[in-house]
Amino acid sequence: MLDGLTDFANSTGFAAFDWRNAIMLLVSFILIYLAIRKKFEPLLLLGIGFGILLANLPLTGLLNAPPESGQGVGGLLYYLGKGVSWAIYPPLIFLGIGALTDFSPLIANPKLFFMGAGAQLGIFVAIFLALALGFDLHEAGSIGIIGGADGPTAIYTTIMLCPDDPGLLGIIAICAYSYMALVPLIQPPIMRLLTTKKERTIVMEQARPVYRTELLVFPIFLTVLICLILPPAAPLIGMLMLGNLLRESGVTDRLAKTAGNELLNIVTIFLTVCVGAKMEAHAFLTPDTIKILLLGLIAFCVGIAGGILVAKFMNLFLKGNNKVNPLIGAAGVSAVPMAARVVHKEGLKYNPSNFLLPHAMGPNVAGVVGSATVAGVLLSLP
Repeated sequence: MLDGLTDFANSTGFAAFDWRNAIMLLVSFILIYLAIRKKFEPLLLLGIGFGILLANLPLTGLLNAPPESGQGVGGLLYYLGKGVSWAIYPPLIFLGIGALTDFSPLIANPKLFFMGAGAQLGIFVAIFLALALGFDLHEAGSIGIIGGADGPTAIYTTIMLCPDDPGLLGIIAICAYSYMALVPLIQPPIMRLLTTKKERTIVMEQARPVYRTELLVFPIFLTVLICLILPPAAPLIGMLMLGNLLRESGVTDRLAKTAGNELLNIVTIFLTVCVGAKMEAHAFLTPDTIKILLLGLIAFCVGIAGGILVAKFMNLFLKGNNKVNPLIGAAGVSAVPMAARVVHKEGLKYNPSNFLLPHAMGPNVAGVVGSATVAGVLLSLP
């Protein structure tokens, strides 16, 4: 009887549970709390937090590979995780994002592209800092892409550059999505620091109307241009622009709604849970984790600053009503549409009649294209 009870006790997860599992469960609880109580990116952090929870409950077998003998099956998250390790989920996320994205503000005012480009500065700053701290070039590129504030791009880039390091993927995904969730806290201090009160009150002219032909040509032209210059960017840019073409064509409403709703929601569930499941205790609790968290924060902050500084530089050459409100440069990071909303709210504090949201969406969607393009550059490196 006693031997039976001992065998049962040893077969439970409690027997294999240690302090590292406890720390990771605490991390998962914090993310779930932020998602539910604080409503910080709940569609993302809730799934990631629960994925961490599942991955750090011992002996569940959820992550087990199938036996080499071929007899039996692997764990559920092992199979769902193939969508991550085979880089399937991130492009599908981009398909859904494209179906929800309106490029009209960017088409109407192409100079906003420069702010989206300037916001990628954080990526390169973080890369050089990571190299200085001893990371190799592929690891540094994966860390730097956090500065784009684009979770699917960060995941895709890390999968392609560091396919044999699931721990790095989990840490980078957590950084990317956590800092995206903290946009309302991180953005405003940087905007106030780098702009004057007078600049924050600048009222921008209403953008010109955008013709349907422009909306149809834009995704096709951008796909051809970027994919010819940077072929590795094709999966992300191609899916993003396909989703947008489904939206703008006017003849595929059902497909556009499916891509932007049902498909996007399903893939988001799988992606977030599987990314969280990559964060097993032995992979996450390392000295490099703290370095990556700090480098990711630096990349994100520098990216916000880069977009603002580009806007201020542009104003040196713009006259009168053509000047841009530098606050919208902060939306150049591709946390769509939260970054643009934060810019709009900040602008209202200094000029209650200033409606910056449509203008901020220009750099915001430019940031999505910019981060995917930079990912193509990084994937082109030897």
